[in-house]
Amino acid sequence: MNVSNKAAAPEATAGGAASPAIVQRTDGVYFRADAGAAACVAAVNQLFQARAYFTGIDYGVFIRMLYEAGPELPPEYKDKPLVRFADAVAPFSEQRRSLYKSVRIIAGEAEYYFEPVYLNSGTPEETPSNLDFGEFVADMWEKGIRFGIDAPVVSQAIEEGKSTRLTVARRLSPAPGQDAMIVEVSQKIHRSNAPKEMANGRFDLHTYQNRFPQVAAHTPLLKKVPRVPGTRGFELSGIPVEPPLPEDVELNPMAGAGTVIQHLAGEDFLVSSVEGFINVDRRSKRISIGPKIISREGVSVRTTGNLQLSGEYEEFGEVQEGRVVDGFNITIHADVFGKIVSRGGSIHLKQNLMGGAATNADGPITVGGVVSNSVVHAKVGQVTLNSVQNSVITAPRVIITEATNCEIVADEVVIGVANGCAIAARNISIESAGPRKQSEMLLFALVPDTSKFDQLLQEVAIRLAQLDAQAQKLKAQIDAITSQQDVRSYLTLATKVRKQEVTLTPEQLPLFQKMAVQVGPALKEVARLSVASKEGEGQRAVLEKQAEQLREQKAAVAGEARCKVAAISGETLLRTMVFKPDEGPMIELPPREVKARLRAGTYVQPPIFNSGGGEIDWSTKT
Repeated sequence: MNVSNKAAAPEATAGGAASPAIVQRTDGVYFRADAGAAACVAAVNQLFQARAYFTGIDYGVFIRMLYEAGPELPPEYKDKPLVRFADAVAPFSEQRRSLYKSVRIIAGEAEYYFEPVYLNSGTPEETPSNLDFGEFVADMWEKGIRFGIDAPVVSQAIEEGKSTRLTVARRLSPAPGQDAMIVEVSQKIHRSNAPKEMANGRFDLHTYQNRFPQVAAHTPLLKKVPRVPGTRGFELSGIPVEPPLPEDVELNPMAGAGTVIQHLAGEDFLVSSVEGFINVDRRSKRISIGPKIISREGVSVRTTGNLQLSGEYEEFGEVQEGRVVDGFNITIHADVFGKIVSRGGSIHLKQNLMGGAATNADGPITVGGVVSNSVVHAKVGQVTLNSVQNSVITAPRVIITEATNCEIVADEVVIGVANGCAIAARNISIESAGPRKQSEMLLFALVPDTSKFDQLLQEVAIRLAQLDAQAQKLKAQIDAITSQQDVRSYLTLATKVRKQEVTLTPEQLPLFQKMAVQVGPALKEVARLSVASKEGEGQRAVLEKQAEQLREQKAAVAGEARCKVAAISGETLLRTMVFKPDEGPMIELPPREVKARLRAGTYVQPPIFNSGGGEIDWSTKT
């Protein structure tokens, strides 16, 4: 290829028709912007092999167009068809090429020894000369260094002309990319372990602010940040060095029940499909959302503090002594040493309740293990226990396999074996009962106080007696008036006239009317007394109905109290215990008062049964 530093035309293709990537114009040398990097490399290589070089070369633009590396192109080249990178193309003569020495390449770096240079002009004396950066680039290309020349260092060394060894080029190591990752996009999924602020402005140091986050439906929770590829590196020879492929990650394995994957604005999100609590499986990292809180860390000062929950709760760890779990529909798989409070649903303790308490305002309580030195109270619902020791149990219905030294108050109690217990209930059924060391076996049949109904019935009876006396008095007054001769005669004649048994003549009619006028005042008094008597009869009917209702209410309140013990294994006492229904059920008594009432020993009622053997089958109906 013949190269000349003279521009033959306003625009020409450098390197011939086979190399359209480079364009020479009177104002400089350009790369075509639409030419690929490979085409640019081929064109430059063809030109350098033709013993030419670029004058006034902009090495940054040159490398960017050849390898798409280094600084971005200046803004003025944006959306332009041509990119200027040199002033002109000039021949690189062998005489000038001889000025450039060999280069030493070590560990991806090229070293060059700069020193003053002399041009051999064919005379005995050599002519001092200077290197040229454009020629340096072309010479390095021919020596295999096609990338990474440090243009400022080389240009300064050429300008100074001193003897020095410098690193003139370096390989570009590939820059690693960024692995894909999952990031949180909602602050609502974060726990807050700060102390909870109370209504009075003080802080409860035993309770965290938000231990179990809750989210609404359609809330974005997580987002996938796609992997970012690394930056390609280059050897000095221009051979590319590819970076390692970043790791990818998917959201799908993290989507559990109550969540969906949605593609929003070109990004993948894990979104809640329902309202509920966030639960994260530690092993699978799967996120699920539902009405139940599931925890595996236990309840302690270190992990959770006291809990005040708005939904269902399932705990696989222990509940530490002194900790309180307040929620709804609570299930604990490990031992409980603290206090469990449920506003409804059920309380299910699958292991032991030791020195703690379980209270349910509206639902049953079940303990699968041992209950010891604890309080169990169900306001509404059934308490089902396996083995109970030294505890206070109160509920509408209590079922226990074995109870020892316990105080129990209920409407109905069903126990397999009871030793040394004090039990008060409307209906008691025990298979075997007896004392335990120093603890008596005490049974109390709860009998409601119906004296209020007796008093009301007595008041009704007094009122009925008063009405009866008043009715007798009115009857006597009416008989006294109607027994008078003139009144009796008039009433007899008036009755016969009304029944048309007697017909009055015109002469008799005035006489009959005169009789009516004479007895009129007496008849009016009889009418008044008759009305008063009817009113008394109506009042009596009302009182009799009221008395019947009171008797029915009394019977309903009194009901039937029963106590049945199949086998007695030691001294066992049965008494009745009167309670006042208006003061509320005895199951609402505090534990201390339950113990005081059942163990105080000051009993008004004498024992119904006191024996060291046999059985009990007693009822208020017998």
